Amino acid sequence: MRAKPVIPRTRATRDIDEAIDFLLDNSAAQVARGFITALERAFAHISQHAATGSPHYALALNLPGLRCWPVKRFPYLIFYLERHDHIDVWRVLHSHRDIPAWLRDPEDS
Repeated sequence: MRAKPVIPRTRATRDIDEAIDFLLDNSAAQVARGFITALERAFAHISQHAATGSPHYALALNLPGLRCWPVKRFPYLIFYLERHDHIDVWRVLHSHRDIPAWLRDPEDS
């Protein structure tokens, strides 16, 4: 199986930046670096195995094809759709947020 490029939407990139900023403000810099490494590993996984993500929120929100994959060792979830030629990352959200409300954010493009 060929790896597909992982392309975060603008809102997903903002989510990642906000998570890193939070970790830098509230933890040691090495924790933020650990998050970046874990996120890169999660992106590598979904680029090769997109179908392994959970469809739970797709069913709950009636968004066919939406999948979610956890960022290992961190309470963040990657929400994405597998496209023909890439992985479309919608959001990267803290797992304790109101996920359905955040996924319906009108600025998610």
